[in-house]
Amino acid sequence: MKKLIRKGEVKEVYEVGKGSLEFVFTDNISVFNKIVPNEIPRKGESLCKTSSYWLEEIEKQGYKTHFQKRKDARLMEVKRYEVFEDHDKIDQDRTDYKIPLEFISRHFVTGSLYDRIKKGKIDHKELGFEEEPVYGDRLPKPFFEMINKSDEHDRRLSVDEALSVSGLNRDEFDEIKEVVFKIDELIQSKVENNDLLHVEGKKEFALDENRDPVIVDTFGTIDEDRWWVKSDYDDGNIVEMSKEFVIQHYKDIGYYDELMKAREKGGEEPPIPDLPEKIVDRTSDLYLDMMERLTDGKFR
Repeated sequence: MKKLIRKGEVKEVYEVGKGSLEFVFTDNISVFNKIVPNEIPRKGESLCKTSSYWLEEIEKQGYKTHFQKRKDARLMEVKRYEVFEDHDKIDQDRTDYKIPLEFISRHFVTGSLYDRIKKGKIDHKELGFEEEPVYGDRLPKPFFEMINKSDEHDRRLSVDEALSVSGLNRDEFDEIKEVVFKIDELIQSKVENNDLLHVEGKKEFALDENRDPVIVDTFGTIDEDRWWVKSDYDDGNIVEMSKEFVIQHYKDIGYYDELMKAREKGGEEPPIPDLPEKIVDRTSDLYLDMMERLTDGKFR
């Protein structure tokens, strides 16, 4: 008998026996922490198969993950780690728990990083640039940052804040950072054969009984990561292969600005409109195409 323990924006999580969870990937799509009214056909299948592919690939490289098995097209079984809503209960003696952070790695100037550079919130010289970069520039070195998963709108943390929230010591934090960059190197080495660039992405971790890092949740999909077409980038053009064009649709129609103004004022947020059918179809096609390209043709 499985028990629903969490219903996220795009994934349902069930307890399915001692020490195990079941992820059910839905066909929902989410932007700006809002679930779009339309479902995207076969999106859940794409995420489940792509995620299981990457988890199996990094296990082959000797990294620990929570993955146990893929049960069907949209179901994955994983090992359960304790989740603490009260971060005061987390300290450096705690084991077998999920770290309450998202670790984000960025390899190009894009998205929120570009916005923060333009607004002067990040000094481009700290990123290794002599002159202010333009959108799409490759970073001289990967940029690493952390988000507190308990915050409503993805507040970025300093290293000291991250250590305090997570119960990690500095050596454990540095090890996770190194693992993230090594996994990104593995990802890029594989996807460039299918004309892709891995631009940025997020990863989550637990600590096992020995406080060794364990990769948990999902990564390497369209939802967690951003992808560009490599050949187009080499020719000086940026072609997004992620749900960024869905985000752009809502920016084009003015919804994003309306939502941001409401959040800044602390007012009632406007409901997110339906996507046009042509964008629903385009989005479904993209998820299926990327499932094939990210898994090197293993899934179609």
